[in-house]
This record gives sequence, C-alpha cells and structure tokens, in this order.
Amino acid sequence: MVIKNEINAIISIAFRDGIKYVKNPSRLLFSAVFPIIFIGALGGSLDSNLSDPAGFNFITFVLTGVFAQTWFSTVASGVISLKQDYDKNLTQELFVAPISRISIILGKIFGEMGTAFLQGVFIILFGLLLGVSFTFTQIIGLAITGIIVGIMGGAFGIFVMSFLGDTKFINSVFPLLLLPQYFLAGSFSPIKDLPWYLFWPSRAIPLTYGVDFVRNIFYTGLPELNSVTIFSLGVSLTVLLIYTAALVVLGSIRFANEQKNR
Repeated sequence: MVIKNEINAIISIAFRDGIKYVKNPSRLLFSAVFPIIFIGALGGSLDSNLSDPAGFNFITFVLTGVFAQTWFSTVASGVISLKQDYDKNLTQELFVAPISRISIILGKIFGEMGTAFLQGVFIILFGLLLGVSFTFTQIIGLAITGIIVGIMGGAFGIFVMSFLGDTKFINSVFPLLLLPQYFLAGSFSPIKDLPWYLFWPSRAIPLTYGVDFVRNIFYTGLPELNSVTIFSLGVSLTVLLIYTAALVVLGSIRFANEQKNR
C-alpha cells in the first residue's frame, strides 16, 4: 500500500507539471522559438562559414547540442522551481503530505521530462525544416539519450537546490551555474582545442558529457563521429552516470536533512 501511494504521488505530481506546461502559452512559444534562435541562426551561420573546413554539418552539430542541453536544463530548472514554489507557499502542501521527499522530487523530474520531450519534438521538427535528415534509429537514440541526460539534469537540480537558500538567491545564482555550461559543453561549437582556462572548466562540468553522449549515439556509424565527439561512448556514458549518482546521493541527503530541520 505504501509503495502504491508513493507511485500514485509521483504520477500525480508529474501530471500536474505537464498540465501546467500545456496551459502556459508563453512557455510553449519559447519552446518553439528557442530552436529557431540557436539552431537556425547560430547553426546556419556556422554551417555557411565553417562546415567545409570542419568536415561536418554545423546545423546537425548544433541541433544535437541544443537537444542535449534542452533536456538537461529543462529538468534541472524544473527541480529548482520546486524550491521556489515552496518558498512562495505554492507547494508546501506536498511537503506535509504522507509521501516521501524522494517521491516529490521524482514526480517533478518525470513531469519536467515530459516538458523536455515536447521541446525535443519541436527541435526535431525544426531540424527537418532545415533539411536535417533523421533515420528511425537516430530518433530512437535521441529519445533514449535525452532521458538519460534529463536524469542527470534532475540530479544537478537536486544538488544545486540543496545548497541554495531563498528564491532571490536562487534566481541570481542558478543562471550563473547553468548558462556557462551551454558554451563550455560544446553545444554550439567544437571544444576539442581550447585555451587552458577554458579547457579545464569544460571538462569539469556535467553537461559536456551529456552533449558528447548524445552525439556519440546520434553519429554512430557516420564518418563525422570522431570530428564531432570528444570522448568515446564508453567514457562519456561512464562519467555521465558517475556524475548523476554522485549528485543524486549528495543532493538528496542534504535536501532531506534540510526538510527535517524545518
């Protein structure tokens, strides 16, 4: 009975987040516009100027990077919003309900994954409009890798949420932790060769391995694979899983202790 209640709670919280997303026209619009800005403008510009010397199509390169960072940042931001909603008395009823804190977090993660999935569909559709070709295997690969990267994003959100204070502090600090990863992780441009002051941060952030993992799967069997990836599939997946496990354990323990002290 306890397990059934926890599962029902996870499903209910996830469904609630999905409804909130669908009922928010501005967020839906942003989900559609975001790929146009980065894939169309940035990817198109880089493709026109650098694709020949680089040896690969930059629109596809940027699309896979944006796909990975969308799953990562959407789920991470969703978990962070749980803290913001709590401080605004919007979700405090969840924390007094007879369910575990882990179920609340899992429900939030699964709900935001649904959001990330829809955003991923927008990205693929826009890629088709730009002439990017997808095989059925590549689409399935994107879906699977997106889920895995989304889980890491949720783990990152849990870890950050457990250390941040009130909502004002979150709003000022979280973008500083998230936005630099977009550029240092190679979402938009290659990062194989970097000056030392960018090289080490790029290898330290979790999103780097998420982006590389997505590209390893997407470009499997293609001649561009070695040009668009930094690590092998095994290395990127292993580091991704280590990051996820470490962030979940550390973040969950601290978050649970914080709630006990309330």
